[in-house]
Amino acid sequence: MTSAVPVVTDIAYQDLLDDPYPIFRRLREIAPAVFVAPAKLTLVTRFDDIMRIERDPVTYSADNPASLVNKVMGPTFMRKDGAEHAIGRRAIEPSFRPATIKEHWAPQFTTIAATLIDDLSANDEADLFSALAAPMASLSLMAMIGFRKMPWQTLAEWSQALIDGAGNYTADAEIERKAMQASAEVDAAIDAVLDDHRRQPNPSILSSMINADPPMPIEGIRANIKVIIGGGLNEPRDAILTLVLGLLENPAQKDGVLAQPELWPAALEEAVRWISPIGMYPRRVTRDVDLSGTTLPQDLQIGLCVGAANRDGSRFAEPDRFDVTRPKQSHLAFGAGPHFCAGTWVSRLTVGRIVAPMLFARLRNLRLRAEAPPVVRGWVFRGPVTLPVRWDA
Repeated sequence: MTSAVPVVTDIAYQDLLDDPYPIFRRLREIAPAVFVAPAKLTLVTRFDDIMRIERDPVTYSADNPASLVNKVMGPTFMRKDGAEHAIGRRAIEPSFRPATIKEHWAPQFTTIAATLIDDLSANDEADLFSALAAPMASLSLMAMIGFRKMPWQTLAEWSQALIDGAGNYTADAEIERKAMQASAEVDAAIDAVLDDHRRQPNPSILSSMINADPPMPIEGIRANIKVIIGGGLNEPRDAILTLVLGLLENPAQKDGVLAQPELWPAALEEAVRWISPIGMYPRRVTRDVDLSGTTLPQDLQIGLCVGAANRDGSRFAEPDRFDVTRPKQSHLAFGAGPHFCAGTWVSRLTVGRIVAPMLFARLRNLRLRAEAPPVVRGWVFRGPVTLPVRWDA
């Protein structure tokens, strides 16, 4: 016997932003899918249910006309299924090939990281959000996309406005205005360089798109670049900060990783499981279906809360604890199925192989500032918004 989707009304939206994990725990205990009134969305929070959904794109479609992503960014391949999604993935694939990452992007990312950390080392304290993680993610993504050089803050502001718009489930008019303005400015930046990339093919994403066979149409280029700016900037930015935060809050684990550098990849995977930068993404139910005893009606909009699933106690022991030594187990921070994040390997390289190891190697006795604790915020997208640290100059 199945039951209807239960409704929860006594959750404050601000609590979701401040600390969603107690709410996620409650939702997992109530039902496989729960309509959360303040978020205006039915949320799926259990690991096994999300895995089941991701294995069935026919029933649970990414092609979701009502998605806020479509409204803010346009028809992206991330909101398509089947052949349309595959065509979009193939169009950007040349920029993400392992050889291209190793030979072309890794040296550039290393130079960017070294320059930023050199600037840091002249002082003895900083907020790593604005001094390292945000400029690192922005400058790296700017290069990968193929934009002309601009202040790193510009791309970061576009990214924040776009992801705020994509998560604007409270229909805030000012958030929508900023998102649409950023969308128009991204279009202009694309138009300024597209002919250059058409004439001179190169490893950039814009070049891959415009020189694909067939070339991606302009509306697809614009929409997909906006998706890449949203997820491709905040995800590595927040992963850098979360990894550093997890290690600084757990000195014994930090010492273990520094003594055994081969643990850096495992430390990154644990960081993004612990606080998943992309915490939720939408799907549309295409037919009436039973999800673990709850009936989901056709055309229901659902949110897959991977940030909740990655702390599901039925999947992970002591899920709220950061533990680099946790037994290896797959998580959902990079998604799953056909929509597995295209930038996963870039993020693993940038964060786990370049930035975090270099930071701890160069800044002696890196530590949190007791008088200025870090602030972590968000649920659709979640990560530290401040990370004040100090080190021995």
